[in-house]
Amino acid sequence: MDDLIAAATAAADVAGAVIRPLFRSGLRTDLKSDRTPVTIADRSAEQAMRAVLAERFPDHGIQGEEFGIDRPAARLRWVLDPIDGTRAFITGRPVFGTLVALTDAGRPIVGIIDQPVTGERWIGAAGRPTAFRGPFGGAAGCRRCPALFEAELSCTGPFLLGPDMGRWQRLADAVRRVSWGGDCYAYGLLALGHLDVIAEATMKPWDWAALVPVIEGAGGAITDWSGAPLRSEGDGRVLAVGDPALLGPAVALLGKDA
Repeated sequence: MDDLIAAATAAADVAGAVIRPLFRSGLRTDLKSDRTPVTIADRSAEQAMRAVLAERFPDHGIQGEEFGIDRPAARLRWVLDPIDGTRAFITGRPVFGTLVALTDAGRPIVGIIDQPVTGERWIGAAGRPTAFRGPFGGAAGCRRCPALFEAELSCTGPFLLGPDMGRWQRLADAVRRVSWGGDCYAYGLLALGHLDVIAEATMKPWDWAALVPVIEGAGGAITDWSGAPLRSEGDGRVLAVGDPALLGPAVALLGKDA
């Protein structure tokens, strides 16, 4: 596990070296076929991560948002999102992140959330407590919040919810407060005890794989909206809670018809 974490860390380091000089540099933004934005920073950072990981573990698979899957039959697969939150990146907001995950037969066993501009990094690994470093203080560990009416709920944006907005709103109506924005950075905040619930949809494996070891290692839970483990062939709905006591009530609300 130490060698795997070291490789994930090296991948995050090289991605950060690519991304930092390009932040707030006025990059041209292109649109992919699904109308989501992409920049040379996304593509160059993923290529750099792939090179680091392929050199260390040439038999492992690699799946990235920008360049697809290499060695898809491999049991161990790296899952990469060079810039999770490209909208934040291109608008100069430092709440995006680089995601590096390793899955074993589809189950995430290593995960890193890295914010290359602020210098914050969360490292999760199966069976280990989440580690955190950053210049603003804070320590890894979800907070206790057993009741939804006391909870802080977050979601990146309504555009992630689409036809699920009605179901999501039932959950929003039950919590203390709702905040918007953050992409993967919000999950890092949940792992630090500043948020209690995150519910989003239309997420791909590269969006959530790295989050699983980080959230679980901080004492939280992360599932789909039915409370089942996240799967690459799943429906893209993701629910994360800091206090596992919130999982059942949140699932009950999200499972209702809009």
